[in-house]
Amino acid sequence: MQDIFKYIEEHNDEAIGELIQLCRLPSVSAKGEAIGETAEWVSGRLRALGFEVRVIEKSAAKGEVSSSGAQPVVYAESLSQSFQEGHHSPAAEGQGREKGTPSSAPTLLFYNHYDVQPAEPLELWTSPPFEPMMRDGNLYGRGVCDDKGNLVARLAALRAWREVRGEFPCSLKFCIEGDEEIGSPQMEEFVEANRELLAADACVWEGSGVTWDGRPMIPLGVKGLLYVELGCETISHDAHSSYGTILPNAAWRLTWALSTIKGLDERVLIEGFYDDVREPTAEERAAIEAMPDEEWETRKAYGIKEAVAGLRGLDFRLRHYLAPTATIDGLTSGYQGDGAKTVLPARALAKMDFRLVPDQDPHDIMTKLRKHLDSHGFGDITLREFGAEHPAGTPIGAPFVGVMREAVRDGFGAEPLIVPTMAGTGPLYPFIETLGLPVADCGVGYPDARIHAPDENIRIEDFLRATKAVAALLGRFWGA
Repeated sequence: MQDIFKYIEEHNDEAIGELIQLCRLPSVSAKGEAIGETAEWVSGRLRALGFEVRVIEKSAAKGEVSSSGAQPVVYAESLSQSFQEGHHSPAAEGQGREKGTPSSAPTLLFYNHYDVQPAEPLELWTSPPFEPMMRDGNLYGRGVCDDKGNLVARLAALRAWREVRGEFPCSLKFCIEGDEEIGSPQMEEFVEANRELLAADACVWEGSGVTWDGRPMIPLGVKGLLYVELGCETISHDAHSSYGTILPNAAWRLTWALSTIKGLDERVLIEGFYDDVREPTAEERAAIEAMPDEEWETRKAYGIKEAVAGLRGLDFRLRHYLAPTATIDGLTSGYQGDGAKTVLPARALAKMDFRLVPDQDPHDIMTKLRKHLDSHGFGDITLREFGAEHPAGTPIGAPFVGVMREAVRDGFGAEPLIVPTMAGTGPLYPFIETLGLPVADCGVGYPDARIHAPDENIRIEDFLRATKAVAALLGRFWGA
């Protein structure tokens, strides 16, 4: 692999230049901005690497080419020309294919997304979010970590293989969606409709990173998600605040409803919320115990003296990775401008997400949330669902996990940590449950990457090492 690593090092500046180009495209899926343009940029780079590319609407029939360009999936494949009958991949042994349709060559599938979170509040960025800027060995800009940096690192690894060896060592596929940041709507249906197209032996997920002390992490799963909006309307229009004596205030009404959902001890109070939570296996708990204690670094990064509920040490890690959550993401009501305005608001809105763990079902939690509000006298509070994803994960003992461990060790030059699940969410469920794929992850991030926040960034050294890890994975996956 040293020849390929040498190429990656010598061409890293070119790869960063491509990342800057991609991050200049403001592909904010929540606003529908630059989606078609970004999909075309990604498609062009894959075609330049020899991939056959299709742009497919999630709502389209199987394999149908998109005509609207609205938040499509970029699908690409490069079928290995060097594959010979009888060539065997220990990484794929007993993995994949079982629920998909077999093909003639062993295949590695990459999942990524090309959309990004909104950049607001813009005034909190040190430099403009869509004008990527290099400072002190870090690249700043919206999407440089989540997820465009991971995607470009993978393309750079493939370019190195092609330039140095002339071809890829196995068949490769990409599934790159354009609306992951709004909950990957219809992804389960898309995977089901295109299961033959996406059939593979293993999947590399969207991206991971390193710990505070620089050790690479290999996550094997994600939490589930339920994203909802709660609404309240109490009077026909805003009133003078002096009418607080006799008129119901929507902001207070919604606040009282929200206060019934979670207690001061951080425990979710929705009846039956924890009923289906699966206890972690001994292997999963051991993996969390083996992770470094990063409580102090996390508290320092976010400027807090202690974590919620006074969590410390191992309890801090166990809760972060293995516990479900209920989070208020935003509140809107009444006057929020400069100065004073004495007004009694007629309407109030709150956005919430629930991160879920195995075996919680987002649709079941939605039903329980509605029942909870009704039973507490808040039947007037409206509920609107914006996203629902199931938790999913790959067993620690899967053969592909061992191969990913070796590849990440090669690329980062350090022993990786196996993480049973991310604390966040992605549309992993259909890739595991429908396609039957083992899934593992590696990537360009680090704890202060500030994804979803102002001044999102990556360290160039992490980008380089992640590129090498992907290149090493291709070689180790099929023993090339």
